[in-house]
Amino acid sequence: MKRLLFSGALALVILLQCLPPLAAVSAAEEEPRYAVAASEDVWFYASEDEKSGLFLIPYTYYVKIIAVGTLFTAVEYLDDVPPYRAVRGFCKTQDLTFVDFVPARPFLRREIKATYEVENPTGTRMGNGSFDKIERTFVYYGTSYSGTARFFYVCADGVFDYIPATRDIVFELNTDYLQNTSGEPAEEPSEKSGLSAGQIVAICAVALAFVAIAALVLRGKRASPAPQEFSQF
Repeated sequence: MKRLLFSGALALVILLQCLPPLAAVSAAEEEPRYAVAASEDVWFYASEDEKSGLFLIPYTYYVKIIAVGTLFTAVEYLDDVPPYRAVRGFCKTQDLTFVDFVPARPFLRREIKATYEVENPTGTRMGNGSFDKIERTFVYYGTSYSGTARFFYVCADGVFDYIPATRDIVFELNTDYLQNTSGEPAEEPSEKSGLSAGQIVAICAVALAFVAIAALVLRGKRASPAPQEFSQF
């Protein structure tokens, strides 16, 4: 009976050691990964196609990693904190510098204003001209080009489009990525860690068996009857 109890306890210990720690698995799944645009020519693509470039990631700013691929990496830029909106797309894997920390300032948060003047084909004026010029505010994502013409990729009222770049966008550069980092993408886990339904059932089965064996041992074996004394004749 003692051997059976020891075997059950040993099996339970071995099974628990083989399973991944729950806290570590949860933390690994929740912590985001980032890569920085360490050069000024890192494009954000709408699809895994070099012809689908939307804008250049602002220099020294980051994209959040969704899935690392051989040629392209699925990424997310900015987040859904009004007036900003997250956009998902792709960057070339070789163009990204992967980091092993969460940056304090991953995205460039910048709004720009553009003024539009209403054309008056009549050449005459009526009223005070209060609405002859209209100003709009846009969320800036990055710069793009059509030939030598430069444009800004922007968003306003949930609509993404381009506006002519009439000035330079000046912003503070990040330097936190200059610390020691390999720059290589972390290997994707082959399988998701965690407890499967089969593992949970196995743990419960071993635990119940262990409890049952322990209960039997605690109850003890039935005591053998004491030997009878025989009187001598």
